[in-house]
Amino acid sequence: MTTTNLTADAEAPARRPSINLKREGERFALVAAWLLLIVIFGILMPESFLSWRNFSTMFGSQAVLVVLTLAIILPLTSGDFDLSGASILTMSSMLIAVLNVKHGWPIGPVILVALLSGAVIGAVNAFFVLYFRIHSLIVTLGVGTFANGMILWLSQSQTISGVSMTLVEWVIINRLFGIPLAFFYALILAAVIWYALEFTIPGRKLLFVGRGREVARLNGINVDRVRAMSFILSGLIAALSGVFYSGMTGSADPLSGLNLLLPAFAAAFLGATTISPGRFNSFGAIISVYFLVTGITGLTMLGAQAYVQNLFYGGALVIAVSLSQLVRNRQPQDFS
Repeated sequence: MTTTNLTADAEAPARRPSINLKREGERFALVAAWLLLIVIFGILMPESFLSWRNFSTMFGSQAVLVVLTLAIILPLTSGDFDLSGASILTMSSMLIAVLNVKHGWPIGPVILVALLSGAVIGAVNAFFVLYFRIHSLIVTLGVGTFANGMILWLSQSQTISGVSMTLVEWVIINRLFGIPLAFFYALILAAVIWYALEFTIPGRKLLFVGRGREVARLNGINVDRVRAMSFILSGLIAALSGVFYSGMTGSADPLSGLNLLLPAFAAAFLGATTISPGRFNSFGAIISVYFLVTGITGLTMLGAQAYVQNLFYGGALVIAVSLSQLVRNRQPQDFS
């Protein structure tokens, strides 16, 4: 071996892979935009906006939206849409209120029934999508609308209040660092989903199916089973968000939970442009939820009207995705 080769071999371990600035810029562009929003509103309203009370309220109050967003990214990862998520949330919340308040059931069994209802609705979605080969948009829209009718029937179109204080305490009253526990539950769930997608065989299969069902099938993956599990888990997690919703408000409203569907999808797609660009991911979803909520909260504190929420959810999504595309030199993103 020549001296030149020895020198090259000695230097090889010292070499470090170069950092792709464009790639890193794309991954953290939304984080930078979020911090910029905080700085702008902090300059305009230093005492009110930058208070820890304001941030703890934002973190805690949006835990329901975070969990719902985490629910819908599972079918999205496999290439399906679940438009019934908000209906499952509302159904779960209403079951808790009806069984706990009107029938006097203990809160523990009631929560189990609520979670089971979400898994059942997810299984119904999977059955119609996979057995009859109907597009998931149509099935989940229909099943969600059917669930809405059931909710109105159960509640007699009325808000039911008086949910067990035990649930309320463990969701919003008990706090860590001044932040309601619901926020930390959402973080734990996001970490579990991240780990499952990155380091477990079922999670990798889900990603593989989303990238190409036929290729996955040819490689021996039971595509229908993977898609079915994504719908069932989505329903289960959406029902969990309904449990948190009841704990947040101490009641169940037959309609208000349905308004979370658009924000959840906006956050899911926006989250696919950060951390792991081009892929639906749990931590990107969390960042996108709080980016959107920070903007809406700041504008509301400045005196903006109620319609600004819809404007911000729609506009921020388009602008953020456009900025991400500029970083990628306008290459098409694959969200399947």
